Amino acid sequence: MNFVSIRVITDDAARMVAFYEQVTGVTATWPAPVFAELVTPSCTLAIADSSTVALFGADSARAAANHTVITEFRVGDVDAEHRRLSALGIEFVQEPTTMPWGNRSLLFRDPDGNLINFFTPVTEDALRRQDRQQTPSA
Repeated sequence: MNFVSIRVITDDAARMVAFYEQVTGVTATWPAPVFAELVTPSCTLAIADSSTVALFGADSARAAANHTVITEFRVGDVDAEHRRLSALGIEFVQEPTTMPWGNRSLLFRDPDGNLINFFTPVTEDALRRQDRQQTPSA
């Protein structure tokens, strides 16, 4: 099994896509007017308009209601990203901080309030975990 994507449901897909394009530097594709994808080498961030929820079952998801999931992006330099995002006017939940598990982490929210973590492994153990995650299994 391969984890391939996460989907964010929103009432304003164009605004959400523009935000994620700006913070990730990835250009979205729009397979449908109500659905976009930002494809990275490791995973896809899908963004869908609230109207698509009916396709999965009435009230199966609600826009701007997430209080449990953190969408995480591994970046080359969290401190450089902090400076770049600061210049864009991003408000931070947590300034760059080295976490007990060895990642340097920066937390902020998307326009719907969903939590985003940009992180960089900085300890030897965290770097080893990163190497294992990047090694394809046989």
